[in-house]
Amino acid sequence: MLSATFQRFFASEKASGLVLIACTLVSLGLANSALGPAYLGLWHLPLGGMALEHWINDGLMAVFFLFVGLELERELYVGELSQWKKALLPIFAAIGGIVLPAGIHFALNRGLPSQAGAGIPMATDIAFALGALALLGARVPPALKIFLTALAVMDDLGAIVVIAVFYSSGVQALWLGAALAVFGALLALNRWGRVMALAPYLLGGALMWYCMLRSGVHATIAGVLLAFAIPFSARAEDAASPSHRLEHALHRPVAFLILPLFALANTGILITPGWEAELLAPNGLGILAGLMLGKPLGITLMCLLVVRLGLCALPAGVGWAQLAGAGILGGIGFTMSIFITNLAFGDSPAVVNAAKMAILLASLGAGLLGLLWLRLAPRAS
Repeated sequence: MLSATFQRFFASEKASGLVLIACTLVSLGLANSALGPAYLGLWHLPLGGMALEHWINDGLMAVFFLFVGLELERELYVGELSQWKKALLPIFAAIGGIVLPAGIHFALNRGLPSQAGAGIPMATDIAFALGALALLGARVPPALKIFLTALAVMDDLGAIVVIAVFYSSGVQALWLGAALAVFGALLALNRWGRVMALAPYLLGGALMWYCMLRSGVHATIAGVLLAFAIPFSARAEDAASPSHRLEHALHRPVAFLILPLFALANTGILITPGWEAELLAPNGLGILAGLMLGKPLGITLMCLLVVRLGLCALPAGVGWAQLAGAGILGGIGFTMSIFITNLAFGDSPAVVNAAKMAILLASLGAGLLGLLWLRLAPRAS
């Protein structure tokens, strides 16, 4: 049985996925209409020293990463990742689903400027993937929904590590030290001060974000660090837990405001003559093959390996055909893939545009193929 918390989360992700689809279609339509120049120019308007697009990608997305960190913390303490035996399968699946897609992109782009995009096909978009599962209703066993959620959360953790390690440049040690000092102070408030009010953590988090922004390490990492500094109760439904309260408060704003704004600001893709040729360039092929082939193969083959070795077992009621279907849905990249695209090729608008087109097409293909596969897949006996 699914917990009440997970059922609310699953329903919200389904609705969020539909909103993201609508925003993407609106953004694509406006960008390629007579209003295109004005629409695209809107996101570059200066505001407080940064363009509006940067406030969304560096500021609001830090709140998204805070939410991801809170989700991960919950999963580690009381969720599917809290029991080592249950956590192993989605952890191994996430590793396979990260390494093989990145390896495919790297193999196709080695030695080229586009090699920097190897991280693009690594992550699964949890809103779209769970939204696709929701369309199948009772045909999908509850354990598969939990498995895909845990897999996507671990994917996000992998993407966060990759962003911190490979997509940070010109690191300023003084500012980074200041950010880590703030993080240490927040941990002290939690561990030794036993401070349960949210305000000190949020104020410290804002300061840590500013220091991280100046440090050269991507500012969104501050959101993840803040999540693990906020006190958490081992009781999943404990309303007094600051982490629980904040996750509950952020769920709808993230799902229905921050991610839709991110989609609107980042999917204004220009469809110009010859765009098909860009999909056959090494970067486009790496993204398409990474998401549509690398993801399902990496997830399924890694699961097959660890189950055959006796390290893990399939979730109850889930057969190999259904697990392979979840692997196909893992190829829905979108949010994290677009985010990493901006980091990898932010100074090359044409490359960014082409990469985003490949991400959208690969995610659409993975979503449709995954739905068809799971609709036809035999149920586990």
